[in-house]
Amino acid sequence: MRVALEGVTKRFDGLTVVDDVSLEIADGELFFLLGPSGCGKTTLLRCVAGFLVPERGRIWIGEQDATRLPPHQRDCGMVFQSYALWPHMTVRENVAFGLQVRRVEAAESRQRVDAALGLVRMRERAGARPNQLSGGQQQRVALARALVIRPRCLLLDEPLSNLDAKLRLEMRGEIRRICKESGLTAIYVTHDQKEALSIADRIAVLESGRLVQCGQPQELYRRPASRFVANFIGETNFLGGVVEEVGAGGARVRTEAGTITAAGLPAEPLRPGAEVAVSLRPEALRLSTPPDGARNVLHAVLAETVYLGELAQRELVVGAARLKVFELNPRPGGSGGAVRVWFDPEDAVVLPR
Repeated sequence: MRVALEGVTKRFDGLTVVDDVSLEIADGELFFLLGPSGCGKTTLLRCVAGFLVPERGRIWIGEQDATRLPPHQRDCGMVFQSYALWPHMTVRENVAFGLQVRRVEAAESRQRVDAALGLVRMRERAGARPNQLSGGQQQRVALARALVIRPRCLLLDEPLSNLDAKLRLEMRGEIRRICKESGLTAIYVTHDQKEALSIADRIAVLESGRLVQCGQPQELYRRPASRFVANFIGETNFLGGVVEEVGAGGARVRTEAGTITAAGLPAEPLRPGAEVAVSLRPEALRLSTPPDGARNVLHAVLAETVYLGELAQRELVVGAARLKVFELNPRPGGSGGAVRVWFDPEDAVVLPR
């Protein structure tokens, strides 16, 4: 079931929290709303759920205009950050609650509850109460409660934020598995970039209530459209520079670290003399011997190393710039030595200054 937002705007006390957002979410897609705290992602999700009504714009769920429908008429299942389980009810009773409200017959209710608990692998704990469960198990019950009503769309509001790091990793894969096995369209709110990159089909990045970029995880990471997106999704180095020449192989840019060739160009045409920023991911910079014909080879001084086991985080001084480099399976080495660092033009992304 497709979900579409057309120019959705929401204000509180004159403050615009969601500003003219338009999105189309495909049937069966696991779609993420990603951004820092206060960017409007939860407000947008609550507009889709029906808890808030936008001042402008329309929201379509399937072929139905749901902009002003009450929540119970949208057939959306909601998974809250706090789980919101009834403490006096068993797992089975919690999951069955939505079916009781909908007056589903007892035999069908039992069958659907068993199926939902099986999907989240909690059938053996059906008689337990929430305070007897771990955080991850409570999250599974909250998912089952949302799934048992057979929603047209599943809405998840930072569902893993209360879990420890190990459980978060485990539940990421479980949520994707459940959504895909159920064939659900899901809209998932988070501020965790790794969470979004690891399980999303597509991601919409929000900044100050506005949609700044939407695309597949690899597209957003490798071809960010702005400094904000490049800096928010993962780590990066920024080099200020001036465009010297633009050709078929990319742009030649004079930067504070030296002149480089960048193949990652913005959608708008570049002109010689334009002031830009170049984004270089730390893992794209290499300290190995550059191959013959390498186009971006810079001379640097190794200023600092932080050893992290499987990788070392090295800081280089390159001209007037400082660059962070991630080296996998790092070689022993201290600071102060002269090194060469190189990178492919495809790993250098030119962004508007």
